[in-house]
Amino acid sequence: MPRGYISIGSNIDKEAHIPCCLNTLNRLFGPLTVSSIYESEAVGFIGNSFHNLVVGFDSLLDARTVANILRQIELEHGRSRQSQKFSSRTLDLDLILYGEQIIDDNGLQIPRQEIEEYAFVLEPLAEIAADQRHPVSGHSYQDLWQKIDKDGLKQHKVFPDWLSDK
Repeated sequence: MPRGYISIGSNIDKEAHIPCCLNTLNRLFGPLTVSSIYESEAVGFIGNSFHNLVVGFDSLLDARTVANILRQIELEHGRSRQSQKFSSRTLDLDLILYGEQIIDDNGLQIPRQEIEEYAFVLEPLAEIAADQRHPVSGHSYQDLWQKIDKDGLKQHKVFPDWLSDK
């Protein structure tokens, strides 16, 4: 059964959207491995800070089906399909890994390039999958995190109030 990883981000009403999303993912995929939540500045545009995290799950569904489920969850949370890449989001869900699969087909890219580009994806992934290896480079996520350029990085763990309610 493939182990999948989903990157979750929100900078619009994140205190409502992220917990609701986690409940939905747990209901659909069963128990989740959940990273800490990281706050980071918006990348590529001026906007509110984001809360980002990564969750791991196991599923027998194919990767395309999982990605379609994630798109539907985004839409249910008010995400517009016309939104630009670098813009504010109610909810941004990306299937970043799915077992050892390598897919680049019709808009579905696994592993997602963002893993190695953005600290807000890599740090929470390295937290919950430190010893697992990137299916293309073969490097562990912990090694990738150690090597990423952290100069000027404005990202830190946060403990939102809603988290203590869990």
